[in-house]
Amino acid sequence: MLIHIVQPGDSVYRIALEYGVPMSQIILDNDLEHAARLAVGQALVVQFPRQTHTVRAGETASGIARRYGISLRQLYRNNPILGGDPALYPGQTLVITYDSVPEETLSVNGYAYPYINPALLRSVLPYLSGLTPFTYGFTPDGNLVELDDRALITAAMQGDVAPLMHLSTLTEEGGFSNALAHAIFTDTAARSTLIDQVVNTIREKGYRGLDVDFEYVYAEDAGAYADFLRQLSDRLNPLGYPVIAALAPKISADQRGTLYEGHDFRAIGAAVDQVLLMTYEWGYTYGPPMAVAPLPNVRQVVEYALSEIPASKIWLGVPAYGYDWPLPFIQGKSKAQSISPQQAVERAVQYGAQIQYSTYAQAPWYRYRDASGVEHEVWFEDARSIQAKLALIGEYGLIGPGYWNLMRPFPQNWRVLNALYHIRTL
Repeated sequence: MLIHIVQPGDSVYRIALEYGVPMSQIILDNDLEHAARLAVGQALVVQFPRQTHTVRAGETASGIARRYGISLRQLYRNNPILGGDPALYPGQTLVITYDSVPEETLSVNGYAYPYINPALLRSVLPYLSGLTPFTYGFTPDGNLVELDDRALITAAMQGDVAPLMHLSTLTEEGGFSNALAHAIFTDTAARSTLIDQVVNTIREKGYRGLDVDFEYVYAEDAGAYADFLRQLSDRLNPLGYPVIAALAPKISADQRGTLYEGHDFRAIGAAVDQVLLMTYEWGYTYGPPMAVAPLPNVRQVVEYALSEIPASKIWLGVPAYGYDWPLPFIQGKSKAQSISPQQAVERAVQYGAQIQYSTYAQAPWYRYRDASGVEHEVWFEDARSIQAKLALIGEYGLIGPGYWNLMRPFPQNWRVLNALYHIRTL
């Protein structure tokens, strides 16, 4: 695999000719909506099949996988045209292996809302070790707020992916409630009710573990939060269920701010089996234009986390989205639009923008002027930025990426992941 950066005068035909690969593969691997139009500076994944198979009448995907000694999941990963679906047709060409040989192994988790497009979910499941439906809430008296998660659990199990229950302090109003967390920490009966209901839900629905995400915890509740997580681990671990806790992107133990002060990395790391570093949202809806996850910032969070928690317990949060800010940015008034990486590239093509790449942030960006004359600045993720983030996982020996979230198409991410890494089945 290599990443080609589109130059002035480039076309898919010219790029395919240069590398000796079919145009159709470049179009598919990058999900090019308008193959005849590319943006200067756009990153394109180029893959080189080593071994292929032409489907004959009566053959099945599972049978072909067995014939070549690969898993069905790997066959799906090598052939995104299948979309995770076993349906084949005679004469279809399938890739069995590519020239690139992965040397490292990662676990991969992804978060999804129950209303995710079923076809999109099916297409990404082969790349996942775990799938986390978002999210179970709860009331101050400890009763779970039900989640319509059955379809996601079923799809995960059918795809040999471990479903993980997600518990958070997110309210119906859409914000994380520190008051709700405090109520559970200080009410023994409510806390007991909540833990009992979590255990019962995991066992009844077939979840394989628990992911806890309490954000904006009061500073004075930091110890109580770690104790709560320890109680969850004490109940779930003997039953074979790991507990994961999401952590704010701190860079020091005494970092100020409502997002950070309630998360004691060392205490939480000791209380749970694994943690997820939420290493994204430096660029966010109401903030100034910048990369969502600038690599130096991500690295700084990882290095602090490693001073408190073993690498073998750490997941790296990875964003699968970008933002489009109208300019000029005015604090308190401006609001960015959240967009997919695909939308970002399509918007650059639409407005004739040239995509830049920040070597500092390790992220693509550009500016354009819309039909109303308003200037915009866009930051997003592409194959280059994803490769740089995934490299941190190997460099520091982390578990793997946790993608927030799976709701939008990002085909380049899955191509890069498949080319460079083996993916664990949990």
